[in-house]
Amino acid sequence: MKKPFVLIPVFPVTNTEYDLVRAFEEAGAEVKMLVFRTLNEKEIENSFAELAAQIQKADILALTGSFSANDEPNSSGAKFMANVLNNSLIKIAVEQLLIRNGLILGINNGFQALVKVGLLPFGKFTEPTPESPTLFRNESNDYISKIVQTVVSSANSPWLSSFQTGEVHQIAISHSEGKFVVNDEIAKQLFENQQIAFQYCDFYGKPSVEPEHNPNGSCFSIEGLISPCGKILGKMGHSERKGDNLYKNICGNKSQDIFRNAVGYFNL
Repeated sequence: MKKPFVLIPVFPVTNTEYDLVRAFEEAGAEVKMLVFRTLNEKEIENSFAELAAQIQKADILALTGSFSANDEPNSSGAKFMANVLNNSLIKIAVEQLLIRNGLILGINNGFQALVKVGLLPFGKFTEPTPESPTLFRNESNDYISKIVQTVVSSANSPWLSSFQTGEVHQIAISHSEGKFVVNDEIAKQLFENQQIAFQYCDFYGKPSVEPEHNPNGSCFSIEGLISPCGKILGKMGHSERKGDNLYKNICGNKSQDIFRNAVGYFNL
């Protein structure tokens, strides 16, 4: 079995990279963490060059969660990641990764970064407009850490290949800025294109806008998105926070193994 090469950049603000490494390794991937160094201008230049070179070798680029300056919107780690992605060297490397049928994952702030640069939901780098989807402060204006139910709304992606629409998972969330905001016109296109990967749902698997089930107030209960080609997945919930004997007082399916699906994609 081929071991796809997963690259996980580690930025000054990331904090869940070890969970992500473990999840991919357990799924059968070869994983490399690359520390993006910011000590001085020279280190930053070298980090851009090294990151671009490693993306050229990678099968999967995975952006993990982060926590910076109390996770405030104007200082979020997602903006740091987005600035890195918008670098000309990184842009070219990411575009070539997609051309050769590589995969991209963004969880939590990684998801936010993909949205900020347009890779989600559009599948390509775009300049933001007032109509662009975004992620904003939770409806409660509070930090939220809990288990939520999400329902699979599309399986139209290598990341989702083992799932059935309507399947429900119990997923950990942990964020202050997780409210997905999108206008009706773009949301209609996303549903028509089957780009809504996961939605917050009630105990019966029905998408819900109630705070008990959709705690950040995301529009159309959207928790995760895929790109039009299906090769890019972004989600707020921490699918990587899984393992034996975790959440022992929580009922339901607690294993959302998008990682094994991704490894299987390279072994078809």
